Amino acid sequence: MDTVMIILHVVAAVFLVGPMAILPMTALRSLRARDAGQTASLAKSVNLYSLLSLIVVFFGFGAMGMAEKSDNLSFTTPWILISIILYAVALAINLAVVVPALRRAADEFPDAGATAGQGGSAAAAVKSREYPRVAMGSGLSALLLVAVVVLMVWKP
Repeated sequence: MDTVMIILHVVAAVFLVGPMAILPMTALRSLRARDAGQTASLAKSVNLYSLLSLIVVFFGFGAMGMAEKSDNLSFTTPWILISIILYAVALAINLAVVVPALRRAADEFPDAGATAGQGGSAAAAVKSREYPRVAMGSGLSALLLVAVVVLMVWKP
């Protein structure tokens, strides 16, 4: 049963944490294009995947609870504790910095149809004021999640 829980943990990590890390970077393209509709949609998606990533934590705790006693795994095992902290910080950055910045950016853009045909105009070339916040938040969140993956594989 512990093997099933580990498989669920890894599969959930790939399909839930992966989009949590990549979608904000995809949103940078919609910010450059000043596409309000796509930016708002990506804000919802980033929020949803960030919240759904808690399922990965649930399966991880299940796998830890079902591990052999000889593995001596607990919440205080250093690599597990550090992974939980890094994940929590990445989740907080996505929910407290990236998602609100995407929502504000979507609100600051004119209608999606108004700029759709102005790809080369000066108005379309101006980035959102929220662009640096989204770029910094998504980059930092992705780095933290990479560190979690390294800890999960390396298990120092």
